[in-house]
Amino acid sequence: MFDKSDVLVRTTKDSGPGGQHRNKTESCVVMVHTPTKIQVKVDGRDQHANKRRAWKDLEQRVRAYYQQEAKNSEDAVRANQLGSGMRGDKIRTYREKDDQVIDHRTHKRCSLKGIRHGRLENICASETRNHH
Repeated sequence: MFDKSDVLVRTTKDSGPGGQHRNKTESCVVMVHTPTKIQVKVDGRDQHANKRRAWKDLEQRVRAYYQQEAKNSEDAVRANQLGSGMRGDKIRTYREKDDQVIDHRTHKRCSLKGIRHGRLENICASETRNHH
């Protein structure tokens, strides 16, 4: 899932109760995935078992991080495509009162009657209105 060269591994003496054994051995394992700054700390009596567990935990957390990042990116793309649903997102305005259709993307106008009769090319062939 990730490159092991991106992980800093260090062993330390853990703090807390445990007496002489805890103060003598560096069995606590701390791993940091440098690109994401995710840190895992596993303490116990066996340094090798702690390293195996730390690798497993770190891999799970990094995988979850990248999956969430991909989902957030997908959601942002989808939201951008859908728009906000507000009036500013409209594509065309159909005005029966003055027989006009206005395309807001191209700023072109044409006759509503022409559109109703199936002449959709009118919306593309009409004169362009300059809009800021």
